[in-house]
This record gives sequence, structure tokens and C-alpha cells, in this order.
Amino acid sequence: MPKTPSPCIDVCKFKRAGHCIGCSMTKTQKSLYKGLKKPKHQHAFVEMLVSQQGQLGKYSHWADAYSAKCRKKGLKNPLSEM
Repeated sequence: MPKTPSPCIDVCKFKRAGHCIGCSMTKTQKSLYKGLKKPKHQHAFVEMLVSQQGQLGKYSHWADAYSAKCRKKGLKNPLSEM
């Protein structure tokens, strides 16, 4: 399984009860993702994040921004497998 790009879309404004307005991660989750080395764990984290975004709402822009990030880096978008 290839490397999974970070779900961060470089907004990094933690204004929604500690969640980033760009990707929905908390500072703790961002640190946790950086520590994940196995692609299957990174992929599972992205799946969890998509679920979290659905529960929190207001993150419909993220999927398009993340897809663009994956294309720019020439990496496979894990969202296409969901």
C-alpha cells in the first residue's frame, strides 16, 4: 500500500471546539497522524477523519482540497477507495 498523504490541507485554524476549520483534526490528532508510519494505519486514520467530518458537519470542502493535494503530489487518493 503506497504512502497516504496527510489529511491536513494547510489551513490550521483551530476554531471549532479545538478542531481545525480545514480538515477537522485536533492538534492531538495532527500529532498522532505524524507518528503513523504504516500506510494501512494512515489510510485508516483518513477513514476515521472522514467519519468525524460527517458528524461535525461543515467540512464538505475538504474532500476536494484533499483530492487536489493528492494529485499535486502524484499520490493515490485514499478517498477513491472508500
